[in-house]
Amino acid sequence: MQLVDVTPRVWSRLLAAGAGKACLCCGDWTAGERQSLALYGPLAQPSGGTMVVGQIGQSLDGRIATQSGDAQDVSGPDGLAHLHRLRALCDAVVIGVNTALHDNPRLTVRLADGQNPARVVIDPKGRLPWDTGLLHDETARCIVIQTVDVPRPDGVEVIRLPQTDWLSPQDIVAALREQGFNRLLIEGGGVTIARFLEADMLNRLHVAIAPLLIGAGPQGLTTSPVATLAQARRPSTQAYGLGSDVVFDCSLSPGAARSPVCNAALETAGE
Repeated sequence: MQLVDVTPRVWSRLLAAGAGKACLCCGDWTAGERQSLALYGPLAQPSGGTMVVGQIGQSLDGRIATQSGDAQDVSGPDGLAHLHRLRALCDAVVIGVNTALHDNPRLTVRLADGQNPARVVIDPKGRLPWDTGLLHDETARCIVIQTVDVPRPDGVEVIRLPQTDWLSPQDIVAALREQGFNRLLIEGGGVTIARFLEADMLNRLHVAIAPLLIGAGPQGLTTSPVATLAQARRPSTQAYGLGSDVVFDCSLSPGAARSPVCNAALETAGE
């Protein structure tokens, strides 16, 4: 396992690839820069269709917060920078309403160069209050997915889906695709990520592990149990050292692991 080295020149190439102006297979890169291309390349230049990636940061013992709900420092500084890079490479970042209520996240790219993604909150019953911070941040589009006829502040877009116990991940991805979002980051919480995982709607899953032991508190991913280990998911996985954290990049679909195709004409256009 080698350290990922996200130098300015490799990050610039990744952003250009995400904008369709460069390829990722050309260039004289260091070992660490090649690791960066391997980790972030599938998001920057997906093989086709919609790319949906889930990301969760947790402790060595699989916790995302303490029993009191303190989740402030679960990820180390390099784990946080990794999350912000994922945001910068995606069109939209998706969270569940519980995460919005508990953490009041900003969902910006403060720790990475790039554009803030659109922010999407899954709020079926209309529980999100009007004074929630991300509803009033005009640096990017804000979308609420709901089943009820609840008004939202000016500037907040609403996607109305049929009422069910929990909105279908398939319907959510389809609705966001209609809005022009082809690269989605499912950021939290653990229940939301698990629902997308169990619905087979994730192309990749990033599990960032920080070197601390919490002892008790909410778990990261809680999926439906299996009776035997033979029934457990065993995705193709690569481990990358970020510095303060280690990220496991799990490929969950055949297309997600394919290397980007070189397009010299696009690279020339981006120079």
